[in-house]
Amino acid sequence: MKNAHFTFARRTLPTRGARLLRAGLLVCGASLLAATAACTTTMQQVSDTRPVMRNSTPSSMSELHIADTALDSGNLELATTLYEKIVKADPRSVDGLTGLGNTLYAVGDFTRAGVYYEHAAQIDQAAPAPLIGIARVAIHQRRFDDAIATYHRVLVVTPNDPIALAGLGAALDLKGDHQGAQAALRDALTKNPGDPMLSVNLGLSLVLSGNPREGANVLLDVTRYPAAPPQARQDLALAYGMLGNNEAAAEILGRDLPKASVQDNLRFYEIQRERLAPPRAAPKIAAVPSVPVQAASLR
Repeated sequence: MKNAHFTFARRTLPTRGARLLRAGLLVCGASLLAATAACTTTMQQVSDTRPVMRNSTPSSMSELHIADTALDSGNLELATTLYEKIVKADPRSVDGLTGLGNTLYAVGDFTRAGVYYEHAAQIDQAAPAPLIGIARVAIHQRRFDDAIATYHRVLVVTPNDPIALAGLGAALDLKGDHQGAQAALRDALTKNPGDPMLSVNLGLSLVLSGNPREGANVLLDVTRYPAAPPQARQDLALAYGMLGNNEAAAEILGRDLPKASVQDNLRFYEIQRERLAPPRAAPKIAAVPSVPVQAASLR
């Protein structure tokens, strides 16, 4: 949903159907995803916790903290200004370069964001933050194999990192490997019990793979907490919508979206239910020579 991720022999949706649904979610996401992503990709904040570098001065660390806070609060102009100042003072600042990549990622300029992430990763190949940025860019550019490989690189450096594991699940899910995504996310949850983004991605994966009821149960466990991310509620609404429970979906969506957007999403759910429903065979009609059969009776 704003833009992964995700668990996915039960009856599964065709890969193409799941991709159509995901693509529709990203488009219809003007309203639904205004609060997401996951897509989720994976979907958490673009900035990550950064370790204190040994060669960082108190002044640069203070600026970095302010820049990170500005980015988290959505003040991209201030964040960009501060990150640029940090990089100007130290062109090899991994934190500054990653921060600039994050600001560009936040406004959807994924190509330029990738340039900064790559530069940072070349300076410090063991730094997880720029690698996670590279993987997220790859997901948005639909280079899912690249994203999967990059998340594996992160997990070599920081095993069981929940952000990388959630992103890996999202990438596998978007590639169409729903079972692989679900297995990875379930394993990740055994190592990071209760992590909300892992649970959200697992729930969404179940929905997209044709198991909206099971997905709803997973998402309900997340949304029961007051601090649950908005994406969890939106994915739960999707699950109810795919189950045909528009009343429950509307009630959930109404907490975050205006009425017009709620109705847009309900119509979208209806379209997806019709698109993904198996075709119904026409009933067999016994031949009655004296009574013509009307076309309407064949529906």
